[in-house]
Amino acid sequence: MTLTPTNSTKARRVRILWIVMGALLLTSALPLWLYHQEVLTLSDQKLQDTERVQQSEITHSLASEVFQFESNLSGQLQTERQLLALTGWIQNVSDPANAPQLSRMLQNVVQSNPDILYVTAIGQDAKGEQAGSIRADEDPFVNAALKHAFTASVQGSPSVSGAFALGRNNRPAMVISVPLMFNGQFTGMLAAVVSLDRVLARLKDASVRDRTVFVVDGDGRIIVHPDTPEMVPGRDLSTNPVVAQYKKFPAVRTTETTQFQLFDNSKKFTEMIGTYSSIPELHWAVVAQRSLEKARVDAGVQELTTQAMRFVIAVTLLALLVGYFSALGITRPIQGLVRSTRAIARAEFHQRAEVRGTAEISELAETFNTMAGDIEQYVDNLQLAANENRELFMGSIRMLAAAIDEKDPYTRGHSGRVAKYSLIIANELGLGAEEIDKLRISALLHDVGKIGVDDQVLKKPGKLTEEEFALMKQHPLKGANIMRPVAKLKDVLPGIELHHERMDGKGYPYGLVGDQIPMMARIIAVADTFDAITTNRPYQSAMDLEYAVKRITQLGGEKFDLDVVHAFNHAVETGKLKLSATLVEVEV
Repeated sequence: MTLTPTNSTKARRVRILWIVMGALLLTSALPLWLYHQEVLTLSDQKLQDTERVQQSEITHSLASEVFQFESNLSGQLQTERQLLALTGWIQNVSDPANAPQLSRMLQNVVQSNPDILYVTAIGQDAKGEQAGSIRADEDPFVNAALKHAFTASVQGSPSVSGAFALGRNNRPAMVISVPLMFNGQFTGMLAAVVSLDRVLARLKDASVRDRTVFVVDGDGRIIVHPDTPEMVPGRDLSTNPVVAQYKKFPAVRTTETTQFQLFDNSKKFTEMIGTYSSIPELHWAVVAQRSLEKARVDAGVQELTTQAMRFVIAVTLLALLVGYFSALGITRPIQGLVRSTRAIARAEFHQRAEVRGTAEISELAETFNTMAGDIEQYVDNLQLAANENRELFMGSIRMLAAAIDEKDPYTRGHSGRVAKYSLIIANELGLGAEEIDKLRISALLHDVGKIGVDDQVLKKPGKLTEEEFALMKQHPLKGANIMRPVAKLKDVLPGIELHHERMDGKGYPYGLVGDQIPMMARIIAVADTFDAITTNRPYQSAMDLEYAVKRITQLGGEKFDLDVVHAFNHAVETGKLKLSATLVEVEV
């Protein structure tokens, strides 16, 4: 029940303004130097918080830009690799007959992208064509990076090298490469020497007001630094505390800020604040650091402190005496609001605050109660919508499973029964609710791959030939490939793809052995076999429950997981698992 105040009650309430004014007039002023220290502390903390936010935003933004920069270049190389595949040159890029056209293609790559200084396409013999404004064989750093890229390409992996300096100006650059493959065999490499001038320009733009922003790799070595004459690419900065912190977790995407002290040659230290944002795909990180002393000067903290002191002196003249007693009239109603707020935080949305106290606090309590009611209604609506969406999703799964079963007149209702049997076995095994939910969907869709099997094979009344059986054995892979694009179904793919694997490794499609087979697939395998034995099929008549249990038990350890077989047998013995009265449709 919500308390509704009357007009006369509202009139008797004292405004919080008058309470605060009374407290200010009666409470003795705090000592000036304490307030001054508090202002200094708060100002400095605010400054540090602001610098943390700015550094986090700068490094995070630049990390995204650097990753996008590398992704675009890698994407361009992959596009050129596709062009080589279309022209057939990818089979032998070092063939002299293709040299003129290949050379023109590489020249177009260099001309179309100013960031690419040099590009080469070489075959297995490390010979081929090249184009660009530099000579790779004349620069030892470029030559070494290309050799490392070739080694990675031989292993079938794309690569991004560390940075190195080009020319007298220490121009930062790196090598990006992709392997050339034909019919699964290595045929060569497509690699580019990429200028990092654009990244350098962005770092210089961000390095303002004594803030320095640079990029390092996972070993703590410089990739790009705005101070190119001193901080050349490859220089080790592992002693920098921010870089050292990043080196602990180079493969994790994160943004972290730390305060540290930096010592100069005279053993004097400077209080610093630094932040890094990692780029785990490249094993790089963008680092920003700034001297807190210079930041305080730029922010005018001293001036702010002086103004605060003047304000405090003026306020102390008012001789504030009764703050404590006046505050009681404020804090008690607020404490009730706090208790109600905590109840809301615990999802007790029925909780309401008592409306009492000053006009402002009472209005706040009324607003809080209105908000709590709205939240409660909103949560109820969300729960209802979630349930409806869940039912819609499961309904779609059931309809898809029914459509699959309808392709084969012998398997009508098969998917639903397999799902039902699988859930009974899973409950016997003590699986959690989340795993059982995934199992339900996987079992319903375990034969979705039969959509891609020819009806002449699927509906053949007699025994399948070896060729026809080979086609039928493709349905687990076909099913997994059909469902793979649906992100929400990624956790149910093992049951679809692997339910015909055997514990002894003689199953298909991969011949997995023992614990290599997920529990989901092991359960569906037993349920699938049980339904196949107890229903009419082109190759057999339906067998009774006793025969099915005996046959599955015989195959335990050889084809089926023993734990799953024991759970199956226990479910049959306790009457939890039994043949449906009708084998047409089973609701799961």
